[in-house]
Amino acid sequence: MKKLVRVPQPQAEGDGRPGVRGRPGLAALPPLSVYVHVPWCVHKCPYCDFNSHERSGDIPEEDYLQALQADLEQALPDVWGRPVSTVFFGGGTPSLLSADAVDRIIGLLRATLSLPPDAEITLEANPGTAEAARFQGYAQAGVNRISLGIQSFDDDKLRRLGRIHDADQARAAIAMAQRAVDRVNLDLMFALPQQTLAECEQDVREALAFQTGHLSLYHLTLEPNTVFAKFPPRLPDDELSAAMQDRVAELATAAGFDRYEVSAYARPGQACQHNLNYWQFGDYLGIGPGAHSKISFQNRIIRQARARMPDAWMRLAREGTGRHIVEQRELGHGDLGFEFMLNALRLRQGVEGGLFIERTGLSLMSILPAMRRAVERGLLQPGLERVQATPQGWRFLNDLQMEFLP
Repeated sequence: MKKLVRVPQPQAEGDGRPGVRGRPGLAALPPLSVYVHVPWCVHKCPYCDFNSHERSGDIPEEDYLQALQADLEQALPDVWGRPVSTVFFGGGTPSLLSADAVDRIIGLLRATLSLPPDAEITLEANPGTAEAARFQGYAQAGVNRISLGIQSFDDDKLRRLGRIHDADQARAAIAMAQRAVDRVNLDLMFALPQQTLAECEQDVREALAFQTGHLSLYHLTLEPNTVFAKFPPRLPDDELSAAMQDRVAELATAAGFDRYEVSAYARPGQACQHNLNYWQFGDYLGIGPGAHSKISFQNRIIRQARARMPDAWMRLAREGTGRHIVEQRELGHGDLGFEFMLNALRLRQGVEGGLFIERTGLSLMSILPAMRRAVERGLLQPGLERVQATPQGWRFLNDLQMEFLP
């Protein structure tokens, strides 16, 4: 599977009047999610290009919580009164936070935003930092979904990936998570350094044996500015990687999982609502260092990015001047068409054509030439009622997405 295109991170605001200068006019605002970034980890994995920072000793939890509150309070005018559908704690390693800290954050969100009692609240956890009491504390605080970064059940592969846990710790963490919450996701990677097809299959079979409701099955890619990019390990060739990808899908589907997104597999009713909101071009408020936001207004859609370095973000957020937001831009027509398709085409069933109009304020005619080219190449299903990749287009998703670049 080819590497996916990254969304360019944006700057500038509209003039407050709907529809002027070709800006979109939205009949209704999309669902809103909240993303909370926890930047610290015990060890930076060599494949990781996320905004994560190694820290020895205790993390500055109290300073972080104060800055997070300041960040949220400054963002409130942009989302005031809007209901929040999901919350996601990502990282870094959110499971480095104490249960009390997570409780305070969720309490803050409930006090300042319209967060329903039954909203999906996910917390990512590293098996190397898993503690049964802490997981129970997360659940009592309101977390109802835990996503575990397993990556592999093979100790040799885990060492090659630089993970801080071993296979037995992974198995123990899964059991802890399943006792704490009803909904558990396992992250697993394939096409690992020197991995064979049999080893890949064994990893997937073991993951399936835990009977969780969701699996995220990723192809390892060498991202820029990582240790693996500088010192590439020996990876399976393209033919073997493709065979692994096909076998992963076969095994998960045979076990009753629906591959509803390129890397996401769910049992009925277990799809990740937070990620679905991303892929359906919903809105999200990102708080924390390096967090990104996409916020819609009646007449414009903006993207924001926070300061990446934890200490700088904490200092700037507490100042209350807005300087912790280091990038802001309004999306133009070309950006909107590309970013919508970049996300929606990841879904196996695609989306209804009307959703494009609803979420962008644009007509499908604005991307019709690109759609025609993609149909002619056999990458996109014909018709405007549903925007959906063909099986070939889904397999070569990067090629299909590139058709919509402005």
